[in-house]
Amino acid sequence: MGTYRAPIEDMNFLIDEVLDAENALGTLPDFADYGVGSELTTVLLDEAAKLAGDELAPLRRVGDEQPAICTDGAVTTPPGYDAALRQLAEGGWIGISSDPRYGGQGLPEIYNTVGHEMWNGANMALGLAPMLSSGAALAIHAHGTEAQKQTYLEKMNTGQWMGTMNLTESGAGSDLGVMKAKAVPEGDHYRISGQKIYITWGDHQSTENIIHLVLAKLPDAPEGSRGISLFIVPKFLVNDDGSLGERNDVYPVSCEHKLGIHGSPTCVMAFGDDEGAIGYLLGEENRGLACMFTMMNEARHKVGVQALGASEGSLQKAAAYARDRVQGGVPIIEHPDVKRMLLTMKSLCEAMRGLAYTEAVTMDLAHRGPQEDRPLQQSRIDLMIPVIKGWLSEVAQEVTSLGLQVHGGMGFVEETGAAQYLRDVRITPIYEGTNGIQAADLVSRKLGRDGGATMEEMMTEVNATITRLQAAGDARLTGIAESLTRAMADQENATRIVLAELKEDPNVALGASFEYMMQTGYLFGGWHLGRSALVAFDRLKSGSDNPFYEAKIATAQYYGEQILPRCAAHAGAVAGARGALQSFQQEWI
Repeated sequence: MGTYRAPIEDMNFLIDEVLDAENALGTLPDFADYGVGSELTTVLLDEAAKLAGDELAPLRRVGDEQPAICTDGAVTTPPGYDAALRQLAEGGWIGISSDPRYGGQGLPEIYNTVGHEMWNGANMALGLAPMLSSGAALAIHAHGTEAQKQTYLEKMNTGQWMGTMNLTESGAGSDLGVMKAKAVPEGDHYRISGQKIYITWGDHQSTENIIHLVLAKLPDAPEGSRGISLFIVPKFLVNDDGSLGERNDVYPVSCEHKLGIHGSPTCVMAFGDDEGAIGYLLGEENRGLACMFTMMNEARHKVGVQALGASEGSLQKAAAYARDRVQGGVPIIEHPDVKRMLLTMKSLCEAMRGLAYTEAVTMDLAHRGPQEDRPLQQSRIDLMIPVIKGWLSEVAQEVTSLGLQVHGGMGFVEETGAAQYLRDVRITPIYEGTNGIQAADLVSRKLGRDGGATMEEMMTEVNATITRLQAAGDARLTGIAESLTRAMADQENATRIVLAELKEDPNVALGASFEYMMQTGYLFGGWHLGRSALVAFDRLKSGSDNPFYEAKIATAQYYGEQILPRCAAHAGAVAGARGALQSFQQEWI
């Protein structure tokens, strides 16, 4: 009743027909030797879908009912998890977009994004492991010495070892400047001491070593976040010949008892309870936060993809149930309100996918495209990362809640597995920077730093799509264009308001930031559905009778009629942010 199967047709359509990855990326020097195009996409997606559906998905309920546990300084993962992670590693998926000089496959980021959607759609708790490990490897690749890259990256990119990120401490939360973890110089290394909390996949036996990236402060470090350094702290020290040496002084204290993602060991980690854990500086002293943000931006994109994956899994389960459940003599999928819920889920999933995949291509263009284009592409991905993380994770809560609602009372009991999607995805608006932090970042740092220039560039692209929809000569596409036009007017007005408030009173702008982030997500989601509708229309005009294309146009129509009007509501809230939100007395709450 609703086993996960990757939506390969929609993924293929986006990559090959809408994004045209072969032309967008295939001509870049970094990818010329590896090939990019429909044949590669088909092979990769088929293999990944088989792994996700056949191996990872059956373990979703296993991990929920038999969670990771910590006993005597060691973590035991749910049955089957170790073998599944080995299969991911053997398939080359851990480092699919990593540098081939260090064990990676060297393929575009879009394929990494597709893989992460599948892993998380099938089993979000398990999918967290390769996500965090890839991010840790990226940080070492960007900031490590050549010796560090040679020591760690190949085994991390091939999945022989795994990586983590250790930021948060008890009482510190997102305020990293007050952390207490210490790093004391000792010859060619440092002695790390302190405790970290909420460490995803902080300990396990699935790989032979775990490479922790740990934020800590030197004895003479400046106050606040300017005094944070980043260290590589292996679970097992690595000998000069690459073999494993003695166990380092880093151990899990416990696993958190969580609302969801039970199969993922979220650990309290103790560094240096004995003689001090041996760590190695990554990057420069007191520049750890900048180094970590290399990893954080990648992770934030993937949190959005996580939310998308869980939403797609919830949609599939709900649609299967609605087809099977008979009430009033007909399957409930024929009931108007159930159809509304399913169409809302479907259109939001496809809008989420369009946004996440499009900006995965932008990530490659920012890092590997023509040199003269990279600054503009980097500005774009910087602007969109908080939207992808924030909007997708907020929308995912609605989608997975609707998935539960479609099941009715059976959704509220655990035996159907519908509630697990909602419980699992609830973490996504919280970790890797809460969505309030994402919204503030979008408005104060990304929108404000260039006076809205990058946003204006993107809105110009939306307007170009509107023009094409209007020129198609089809009433359905014209309707989509009209909906986007109204949403665009709201976006332009809200952007003017936020930029003005940033100068006049930043607190008002920050008070409007969440609404602005959501408005932006809904608009760009609709834009990408509009682009898809144009491609689908062209295919139908060319003689295709594939009902998939008809469904793409109808989905964009539904989104335009029923979802895009939400932009007006968010715009109204942005316009009213100077009112009671500012004047309301704290003691009245």
